[in-house]
This record gives sequence, structure tokens and C-alpha cells, in this order.
Amino acid sequence: MSLTLMAPLMFATLVVILLLGYPVAFALAANGLLFAIISIQSGFFDFNLLQALPERLFGIISNQTLLAIPFFTFMGLVLERSGMAEDLLDAIGQLFGRVRGGLAYAVVFVGALLAATTGVVAASVIAMGLISLPIMLRYGYDKRLASGVIAASGTLAQIIPPSLVLIVLADQLGTSVGDMYQAALLPGLTLAGLYVLYILAITILKPQAAPTLPSQARTLRGMALARRATVSMAPPLILIFLVLGTIFLGIATPTEGGALGASGALALAALRGRLTRTILTQAMDSTARLTSFVVFILIGSTVFSLVFRGVDGDRWVESLLTQLPGGAAGFLIAVNLFVFALAFFLDFFEIAFIVVPLLAPVAAKLGIDLVWFGVLLGVNMQTSFMHPPFGFALFYLRSVAPKAVKTSDIYWGAVPFVLIQILMIILVLAFPRLVSQTVNPTNGEIMEIQLPTDP
Repeated sequence: MSLTLMAPLMFATLVVILLLGYPVAFALAANGLLFAIISIQSGFFDFNLLQALPERLFGIISNQTLLAIPFFTFMGLVLERSGMAEDLLDAIGQLFGRVRGGLAYAVVFVGALLAATTGVVAASVIAMGLISLPIMLRYGYDKRLASGVIAASGTLAQIIPPSLVLIVLADQLGTSVGDMYQAALLPGLTLAGLYVLYILAITILKPQAAPTLPSQARTLRGMALARRATVSMAPPLILIFLVLGTIFLGIATPTEGGALGASGALALAALRGRLTRTILTQAMDSTARLTSFVVFILIGSTVFSLVFRGVDGDRWVESLLTQLPGGAAGFLIAVNLFVFALAFFLDFFEIAFIVVPLLAPVAAKLGIDLVWFGVLLGVNMQTSFMHPPFGFALFYLRSVAPKAVKTSDIYWGAVPFVLIQILMIILVLAFPRLVSQTVNPTNGEIMEIQLPTDP
């Protein structure tokens, strides 16, 4: 066996192992060690390279950036279990109740607010599925529209800061989390706006699918409604400032912002009298599980990437991607199609840890700004939550949806929002100034898709 075959064979074997259903972290590590042994026996791999593993593993454990993940996860879980989402949805639903499709608008609005405070997709989808879906069905909303807008609005936590995936992407691309947060804010809000436009189109073309809230259901009016909405919106707005405000103003690093957010969530829950031992235990347990999941995948991906580079896998990937027709434009189109296809089978953590480290050096060599590239991938990977049949947001919603809502309703309801996310990918490619941190993503090398030149 020649050295040129080792890298493609190693990658193909990993894909097969993952499709067989083995845990990602162990599949990565086992595949890496297996091909290390084969390559050492064949004389293609220097055993001394494996001595770099302990230092790399220590680097993962001591990575200050990754500390933001447990902080933001804990913050989101405390808020979700303390009833903030329920209060928000009730107040905003009353506020938009007079408008046709008002409950759907409320879900998008609350989804964006929860995304900017929790950064956790599961918490947003489950909270809105439990609270909003039964109400929307009770008042005559189309099942597919109701389930689709809840699942899609919950996934806004993937792209609107303080998104966990943006932290991971920044770490894998070697960029600043703060820069990634600033760059992703406008695309995330634009995506929420596209959801609103879709709901508006439905209310015009198919008004019976999104009726107004009946007058008997609008129990709050006038000043009472205004006070209720203000009181309900105050906690998330305070947390948005504690987290994003301090980061954007340069007062705190993302990790410190996460710590402020976690402390703020505890304080708000305590002030409302909802900080119980059960809530704390559940939040800490779920945070520990997710953090361990991320760290073990990182360890496995480190073993895989070390061996993959040892058998010249990085050169193989670079030669494949730099020889695509169209230069940087061809690279971006191919990468987006590839990531979109992978999202049918892998979740965003797996894509971020397996694929992104292979793409980053090629993107840098082609002159593509890595912050802009990270936001583009983040928008693309958001579809991994919405893809039938394996989208996690669809599973979360299925677990809390009433029996009247079929799984097929949830899947078909997600399809229009997946198409909207594809449109958002095209918009980021065609109008890179949407990514506010970056003005010049490719130094003018891909003018054919209207990316700007140097000012």
C-alpha cells in the first residue's frame, strides 16, 4: 500500500465507522490509532509523532476559550428551567395576539431573545414546544407551520451569539470568539427576519393557517399588557448586556462573559423565587454531560488529525480543494455543498471537529478571511438541526409535541425553513458585508460572486 492511498482510505474508513453508529469520539480515536499502527508497520508514519499527543491533550483541557461552553450551557439551562421562556412567550403572545399569525411572530421573537441569552438549541426548542405548540394548535394554526416555526426559531441559538457552535468554530479556526460573535450577529438577525417574512407570506396566501388570537384569549390589554411585557423582557435584556454587551465593549472576554451570564441567570432565578435544588442539580448534570461530550470529541479528533497529518492527509485535502475550478469561489461552493450533505448524517459538533480543521488551512491559503468563513459555516451547519430525518431540533420537538402532531408534520414543517437557511447561505456569499466584522473576506479574488475588493 502506498502513502498516497493512506489518507483517503483513513477518511473513508472513518465515514463507514460513523455510519455504522459508533460513538463519534471513540470512532475518531480508534480510527486514528488503527491507521497509526498500519502506517508505522508500512514505514509511512514516524512513531515519535505520537509523543505529541500528551501535550495536545493537555492543551485541550487547559483551553480557556472552551470554558465558555459550560458557562453558557449552564446559563441557558437555569433560565429554561426557571420559567423565563414561559413568561416571555405568554407576554409576547398577548402582545402580538391581535395580528394574524401573531403567535408565530411571537415564537420567532422569543426564539431570537432566547438565542441571545441561552445559546442552547435544545433549551429553546423544548421550552417553546411545551408552551407554544399546544396553544397554536388550540387556536387553529396549521400543524406544519406551527411545528416548523418552533423548530426553526429554536435553532437561532446556533448562529445568534452566544452560540456554542461559534465558540467551537472560533477554536477550530484559530480566531477570536469575540470577533466571531460580532460577525455573526447581523446574519443571525437577518435570518430571524426571513422567518418573519415567510410567516407574513403565509398569512397573506393562506390566512386560515395562521389566525389571530381570539379576543377571549387576550386576557391582558392596555397598560397591564405593557407592564407584563416589560417585566418579562427585562431579564433576557439584562443578560444580553451582561454577556454580549460586556464582550462587544471589550470589558470581558467571552469566557468571562459566560461566567457573568451564568451568575446573572442564578441571580434572576433567585430573585423570582425559582432557584431550587432540583433546578441546580438538573442544570449541573446536563452541563457536565454536554461538556464531557465536547471534550471527548476533541480528544478523539486530536488523535485522528495528528495521524491524518502524519500520513500527508492535509496535503491530500489541500490538493483536492485548491484544484477545484473557479478558485476561491469554487472552493466555497464545493465546501458548502459538502457541509450541507454531511449535515444529513452528522451534528454540528462532529462536523466542526472533523471537517473544519481540514478546511481552515485551505481557506487561509486562498485568502479567505477565517472569521467570515466561520460565520458562513455556522449558518450552513445550522441546517444540521433542521434536516429530516436526523435533525436534532426535530427530535427535541417530537419529544414534547402533542400526539395530534405527527412526525411527518414536523418534518414537512421544517422543509420551508431549511430552504430559508439555504437562502441565507447564498446571501452571506453574495453580500459578505452582512458579516459585520469582515469587510474583505477574499481580497477580491472571487469577484464572480460579488465579494468586495480591498477598499
